[in-house]
Amino acid sequence: MGRTIPTYRLHLESILNDWMDYRRALREKDREVFDRLLNKSRQHSSAASYCAHLDPSILAILSILLEMERDIEALKRERSSAAGDSGPRADS
Repeated sequence: MGRTIPTYRLHLESILNDWMDYRRALREKDREVFDRLLNKSRQHSSAASYCAHLDPSILAILSILLEMERDIEALKRERSSAAGDSGPRADS
């Protein structure tokens, strides 16, 4: 017997398909960035599957934000190591 509740991954793909009209309206360079954002949402499908009670759109956006925060932290670490960080910076 099949499942009666679609998986989060199916919900996510449906949401991403709904966003394709927006993607088509973007400039080419922005489409590439948009596609990278959508791929970030797919990276956390397993974790989002545990939150079936939440709106799948919110989980997709939360996954994107999580990946963006990781990217920001990595850039901060790179900047600190490249500058030979000897202490906290005033602009951090």
